[in-house]
Amino acid sequence: MLKKLVIGLIPGDGIGKEVVPAAKQVLQKVLKNIEFVNLEAGFEHFQKTGQALPPVTVEKLKDCDGAIFGAVSSPSHKVAGYSSPIVALRRQLDLYANVRPVSTPKGSQKPIDMLILRENTECLYIKQEELKTDSEGRKVAFATRKISEYASKRIGKMAFEMALKRQQRKGSAKVTIVHKSNVLSVTDGLFRESVLEVFKDPKYQSIKVEEQLVDSMVYRMFREPHVFDVAVAPNMYGDIISDGAAALVGSLGLVASANVGDSFVMGEPVHGSAPDIAGKGIANPVACIRSGGLMLEFMGYNQEAQRIYDAVDQVLNDAKFLTKDMGGQATTQQVTDAVINLL
Repeated sequence: MLKKLVIGLIPGDGIGKEVVPAAKQVLQKVLKNIEFVNLEAGFEHFQKTGQALPPVTVEKLKDCDGAIFGAVSSPSHKVAGYSSPIVALRRQLDLYANVRPVSTPKGSQKPIDMLILRENTECLYIKQEELKTDSEGRKVAFATRKISEYASKRIGKMAFEMALKRQQRKGSAKVTIVHKSNVLSVTDGLFRESVLEVFKDPKYQSIKVEEQLVDSMVYRMFREPHVFDVAVAPNMYGDIISDGAAALVGSLGLVASANVGDSFVMGEPVHGSAPDIAGKGIANPVACIRSGGLMLEFMGYNQEAQRIYDAVDQVLNDAKFLTKDMGGQATTQQVTDAVINLL
């Protein structure tokens, strides 16, 4: 008898409550022996209870095989006692890699097929900030940036391992190391040196390696996205370039991601909570559906994941059921049903 998969569902805020159920329906279609656990987290939960990430959510996730996180409405201003639950989950579960495929559907005239790997536990996102006052009574803010050899080598190794897998499919592979070590010579210098040290392993010598300063990376990514294969970056740079890359394929509503550790994976659509459309039933579910597929892929369910990817690509190519962000009028459920009908 096949092992029952237990998947934690954390809708979070805004449209997370609409797209996570869509992903759940698709997962139920491709896997019969699956069980779901509904869990709480998010800014809305913080406003009700004073906790953005209840300890019970973290404990229950440890009994799950994988998870899907929807979205979070972290405010842009400081709120006493609040901290982003997704950042905390990545740290507490040691989900050290954020993996974001950015690709056009099969058959596209100008194909894009990038994979962006973002170190998920360090950089400025350790949230060590302080506010001081200078001798003239003016406010001065400081932020600590952490880059370690350990974390940099770990994300570097995953980048090269995934490049090897892509090489089997594409016949060649390239890893682009993204940094700004011409200015931040200590922190970005350590990231660059650590990833290059990983590359010295003989098993990776069939992979081409290049370096790209983060600002020129953005420029080239929009000018010639087809030249990139796998890109690896520290946390903040990876966050920025992967969100920007979504514009290359049409919408944030299309781009999936997975937060990956050595023993756990959590799918997470790249988009935010979109409070302007929350509750209207028009959110694009594709990113979350694809994130469910990405979760399955990292869990070893490659055939089931590919079925999801192929069904989504066909729905996008047919263009009969597209949400408003893609120029259509379809509802969240109509897009979800279109995907399910192809599984």
